[in-house]
Formats: sequence, C-alpha cells, structure tokens
Amino acid sequence: MANLRAAKKELRRVMKQNLSRISDQSIQKQSLAAQEALLALPEYQAAQRIGIFLSMPKGEVSTIAIVVDALRQGKEVYVPYTYRFASPMSGIPASVMDMVSLHSQEDLDGLQADSWGIPTPSPSSIAHRKRCLSEDPLDSQDLRIPKASGEGLDMIVMPGMAFDGRLGRLGHGKGYYDFFLTRYKQQLAGSEGGEARMPFLLGLALKQQFLPEGQRVPTDDSDWCLDALIAGGESVHRHS
Repeated sequence: MANLRAAKKELRRVMKQNLSRISDQSIQKQSLAAQEALLALPEYQAAQRIGIFLSMPKGEVSTIAIVVDALRQGKEVYVPYTYRFASPMSGIPASVMDMVSLHSQEDLDGLQADSWGIPTPSPSSIAHRKRCLSEDPLDSQDLRIPKASGEGLDMIVMPGMAFDGRLGRLGHGKGYYDFFLTRYKQQLAGSEGGEARMPFLLGLALKQQFLPEGQRVPTDDSDWCLDALIAGGESVHRHS
C-alpha cells in the first residue's frame, strides 16, 4: 500500500510538471477536438442524464462547450459538489462528492469558482438541486442536501491527471470520483425493481496526460477504470 501511494504521488508530480508546460493555445485546440469527439459518441447522443466535471482554468480539457451543448439538447446535467461530514469515521473520507443538477446555462454562468478555480454550486443553492446519491453514510454538515432524484445517470465524464491504454485513471489524490462511484454502485445494489446499471464512464484527457504504450497508471481495487477515453481529441480508446 505504501509503495502504491508513493508511485501515485510520483506520477502526479511528473504530470504536474508536464502540464505546467502546455500552452493555453494547445489546451484550447485539444479541448475543441475532444469536444467534437465526445459529441459524436453514440453513448453521449443517447444519454438523457449526464454527470460531467467542470474544468479548472489550466491543465485539463475544457468542458464548458460540452455542458452548454447538453443543456441545449435538453439533457439533464449534473456536476460535482463536495462537502464534509460532521463526524468522520474510519474508512470514510472527511470530504466527499455527490453530483447535483444544473438548471440552465444561466445557472452555469452564475457559478462561482472554488479554491481550484472550478465553477461550483454554492451551498445555499443545493436545496434546490437534484442529487445522485439518496443518502449519506454519515450526517453531513450541510443538512440542506435533498434526497436523490431517483433517476440514475447514463454517462459520467471524468477528469484525471494521468490515463493509460488499459483505461486506468489517476485522479488528483482526493478519491472523490472513486468513492462516489462505490457509493453509487451500493445504491444501485440496494434499489428495488428495474435493471439499474452503472453509468458509462468516459475520461477526457490532454494528449500529454496519456501515458506511453507499456506504461500503466498505478491502481488497486478501489480505483475505477473507465469504459472509454478521449485523449486530446486524436483518438477514442475503448476496451478491446
């Protein structure tokens, strides 16, 4: 376990250095190509409800145009919202993520940036948004979080720091997406009726975030792999 943590930490360090050298023009060009590739995916076109990350100002593919397209098409769009538990327990992160609904492009335009520069729903708005998870493993400090909408997501578009050809993903180290997906799967297992399934998991990467052939992202059983990956808009990787 210690070796795995060290390997992840070292890869994040290397990727952070690499990403700091990418020009804004390159990120813009790759973002446009990645957006075009994503909008052409049959899974996106068929999806009615999608979860998608809102990008940082630098170092990753911009997702704003994708969110705007989804809203214009009448899809339900959900974005990450992080919050802390009042009484953390062993094995439960103190800070966790859910995905909550966006109402419109005006709603999107009104989001304020968090400490990472990511547009984020305000705590005061959460009571008026749908959410994906129906309950928390512990009482949250934010008691205004409502119950889930009861409808699952069809697709989740995920960020990361590094990706590989086997669709492994290295996040930023907080475990938000992996823990969210584990809770989401548990919720599906406990649901009654229907044939609930996990969302299609799609990664978006700059080409500099895609590891060379033969290199792998260090992972263990708690790390979720993707169903597909768009790397710089140049290619769509899927399980063979």
